[in-house]
Amino acid sequence: MIIGIDGNEANEVSRVGVNQYAFEVLRGIYKLQDTWSKKHRIIVYLKKKPILELPKATNCFEYKVLSGAGNWIIKRLTPHLMFKSPKPDVIFTPSHYVAPFSLSPRVCTIHDLGYLKFSGQFKKYDFWQLLLWSAYSIFVSKKVIAVSTSTKDDIVRHYPFARNKVVVTHEAYDESRFNSSVSQEDVRRVKNKYAIVSDYVLFLGTLKPSKNIEGLIEAFSRVRSVFPNMKLVIAGKKGWLYGSIFHKVEELNLKGEVIFTDFVSEEDKPGIIKGARVFAIPSFWEGFGLDALSAMAVGTPVVTSNVGSLPEIVGEAGVYVDPANIDSIADGIIKVLSADKTEYNKLVEKGLKQVRGFTWNKTAQETLKVLESAK
Repeated sequence: MIIGIDGNEANEVSRVGVNQYAFEVLRGIYKLQDTWSKKHRIIVYLKKKPILELPKATNCFEYKVLSGAGNWIIKRLTPHLMFKSPKPDVIFTPSHYVAPFSLSPRVCTIHDLGYLKFSGQFKKYDFWQLLLWSAYSIFVSKKVIAVSTSTKDDIVRHYPFARNKVVVTHEAYDESRFNSSVSQEDVRRVKNKYAIVSDYVLFLGTLKPSKNIEGLIEAFSRVRSVFPNMKLVIAGKKGWLYGSIFHKVEELNLKGEVIFTDFVSEEDKPGIIKGARVFAIPSFWEGFGLDALSAMAVGTPVVTSNVGSLPEIVGEAGVYVDPANIDSIADGIIKVLSADKTEYNKLVEKGLKQVRGFTWNKTAQETLKVLESAK
């Protein structure tokens, strides 16, 4: 069986969200070669040569570079799948955007449908592209992977015809890097790199409206009335419609109290998360909440929204807040910061226990099964 994979989301050095998911699934499937190499051949389609971090090509795992930019899926991938050989027995797209036409069965991953509820948090072009292409992908795909039960429920609610082809395969975390053994030396290195000199509350993610960073900043201004020496570290690259985030800091006179790091590399993530007193993720919605897992895995308590997939992922290990209520967010953070050593350690232990069921090896195995069933 020939399995084709659109690998472009994975082929990024600065990975966030769907990029990290695609990268880890690709790497996970590669690591399972001993179980599938005699029955499958995998072809990963790219628009540029693979980055060094991607797995090396083998006899049964290869890369096919279809050079080009701008509407690559339509102009390069689709014609190749239609008219060139060998044709894959199934083509997997680890995002919302499948090839419009294919003689091979298609499988896509839907990460969330939050744009349907919060359309105003997107640029018009991005919204309509997400809306129309996602709906098309769900319609034409033989199987649809949802990264959480919450996302599956949303898909079925909006697209009832897809009920019998949606399969949940959770995302995961890299246990080799995110664990309770992250050293204080690494924490100090990262704090020095980003000029963090005091205790801090951490947000990590792309700067965009759905993350509710403005609400977090406003809540933090109230946290400082109780913990005046605490800083807020906002770590992540700029996404879209992010200008109001910086205006909120100025409006609340928090310019010296909020630290923006911009994009944080994979190398620096364990240290910056481990060093935080609290990991805050007050999103209006999340399809999964990957960094919340990483935080629990290193032993940093999580304050998180009580909506979307987050309760499913964080379980009983988090402190839940209403993302639409600033006082609720502030109270959640203050609760963790005020906890005595015993209470704080209980949260840590709950987090370490919660993450055990989420591994990329498991995700890769389940994804491979879905691809095999779609032939």
